[in-house]
Amino acid sequence: MEVREFMSSLVAGGMAGMCVDLTLFPLDTVKTRLQSQQGFYKAGGFRGIYAGVPSAAIGSFPNAALFFVTYECTKSVLGPMLSTKQAPLLHMLAASLGEMVACLIRVPTEVVKQRSQACPTLGTQQVFIETIKQEGILGLYRGFGSTVKREALWSWKQDHAVDSWQSAVCGAFAGGFAAAVTTPLDVAKTRIMLAKKGTTTASGKVLPILSHIWKTQGIYGLFSGIIPRVTWISLGGFIFLGTYDKIHKELL
Repeated sequence: MEVREFMSSLVAGGMAGMCVDLTLFPLDTVKTRLQSQQGFYKAGGFRGIYAGVPSAAIGSFPNAALFFVTYECTKSVLGPMLSTKQAPLLHMLAASLGEMVACLIRVPTEVVKQRSQACPTLGTQQVFIETIKQEGILGLYRGFGSTVKREALWSWKQDHAVDSWQSAVCGAFAGGFAAAVTTPLDVAKTRIMLAKKGTTTASGKVLPILSHIWKTQGIYGLFSGIIPRVTWISLGGFIFLGTYDKIHKELL
């Protein structure tokens, strides 16, 4: 990948990520509180809807930038080795690697953000300090495995370049569908990140957590927060891919 291409992916990905995270943050807060074990209103309801936004603001740019740089680099390196028919596989592999690398920043950001959202009386800085004191650096990576699993992506190939609005529409539909299907994993991820140290949930085992939610809350519990999640990711896909594609083309 050329230096110009690298910098374009870095800047475009970072700016697109910040646009989404900051614009749609209230929807994310509502989703987190609906999924929390304590319940929506005990977690804050509609109060302090921007609790945890500093964490999102700090992690947003590097998180999105890392994803797209890894994605573009993987395609650039492996692309010449694969045939045209293997293009869908290349996109899926590049996206998967991009998500795994981005999670190195995304997970600590999510842990601090979600704990702030579920307990709005505590500030972001206080949540961060308490997490480090009680659990160390590894506490910031609680739920890493469930987050990576949640970030499964659907990819497809087009034989021609798409315009910014086409990228935005594709992102909205693909993101919305993926959001609905992966909601149970997102619920498990939220419970893991919010759980108190030493509890069974804090161990991070996804299947036992999903089984417990099914037994105690049924299908409603597994898909709690699905409406704000689908709305957030659909709008986010529209904004993110549209913004990325537009900025990336302008910089090139």
